[in-house]
Amino acid sequence: MTGPRPYLRPAKTAWWAHPPYLAYTLREATGVAVAGYALVLLAGLINLASGEEAYDAWLNFLKSPWSLALHLLFLIAMIGHVWTWFQIMPKTMPRLVIGGRVLPQNWITAADHETGHGLRHDLEPSPDMADHGDQEQ
Repeated sequence: MTGPRPYLRPAKTAWWAHPPYLAYTLREATGVAVAGYALVLLAGLINLASGEEAYDAWLNFLKSPWSLALHLLFLIAMIGHVWTWFQIMPKTMPRLVIGGRVLPQNWITAADHETGHGLRHDLEPSPDMADHGDQEQ
């Protein structure tokens, strides 16, 4: 005897292609490129251990047009992976408090060198630098 069957909501086979899931799916797919490049480096290490001739053959493979195209795809995917990683980082970590003030999320993801200067001067401005910014006296 079988009991009542649970209701299974119908789901489309391309659920991953809808806007809420597409960004997540693409971000996770870039992890394949990270793993692929790790395999390229592992192959180089194995060829290096196998001897000079094997290592030279691997280096020649890296100079081929197919390898250069593959590395270009790896580069694009890695940049996307790193970009989204730093966008996610402040959302997943606890609030960062420095000097009694909460560090804004955009400072965590900022890539320019001025962030360090702004962080240092905004959180702990010295009295003699208050009116002069970054100029030395």
